[in-house]
Amino acid sequence: MTFDPSSLKALCFDVQGTLVDFTTPLIEAGEALAAQRGFVADWPEVITRWRAGYRAGMDAFLAGQRAWISTDTIYREALDTLLANYPWAPQVSAEDRDALNTTWSRLRPWPDTQRGLSRLRSRYLTAALSNGSMASVIRIARHGALPFDAILTGELVQSFKPDPKVYALAVRSLGVAPHNIMMVASHKYDLVAARAHGFQTAFIARPLEFGPGVAVDVTPDPTFDCNVADMEELANRLGA
Repeated sequence: MTFDPSSLKALCFDVQGTLVDFTTPLIEAGEALAAQRGFVADWPEVITRWRAGYRAGMDAFLAGQRAWISTDTIYREALDTLLANYPWAPQVSAEDRDALNTTWSRLRPWPDTQRGLSRLRSRYLTAALSNGSMASVIRIARHGALPFDAILTGELVQSFKPDPKVYALAVRSLGVAPHNIMMVASHKYDLVAARAHGFQTAFIARPLEFGPGVAVDVTPDPTFDCNVADMEELANRLGA
């Protein structure tokens, strides 16, 4: 059945992975640091493990195992924990680690993101709905010239997706009923949670989210309202 977008008024977008490539900028930053400090590291492997540590930090909060902290702090803590496993870690100073951590605020839009988001904004309210800190998502949007009407993050309710409080934040902030909002993400858990809150859903396949050669679930899911290859296709599907 063809999806009918006539009931939509607003779109909420996951940011990291969905709209921006985090893997490539982080690998580049790591390689530049290693060249400066004179050591060799498998940066694709380091970044994959770092991202996993970030997710584990959020999951620990959601499981009630720790108090809420911002994702900026989670990333920094996860980096220290991760680097303890590498013999070259002593060559990476606290200042180096702080600088590397800021890369999460300078992520690169996918080639289709800016054009697709601009087209969608011409017809719908557009909002970031991210687990990132407010500071980092503001900087990502500015760095990548991403045209949002609003930037919303779990920091505003001191939680993380898939906590229903984050989706409720979007409803309250945008003044739009859940069924008139579409959640757009490359992560299926995010869409499942948004759908449970009454949102419509769009899955964007991002096969290179974790870099070339890394398996990513990009299989279309018929339980989502849209399954698309990129933001331009989504704009086409939604009549923008």
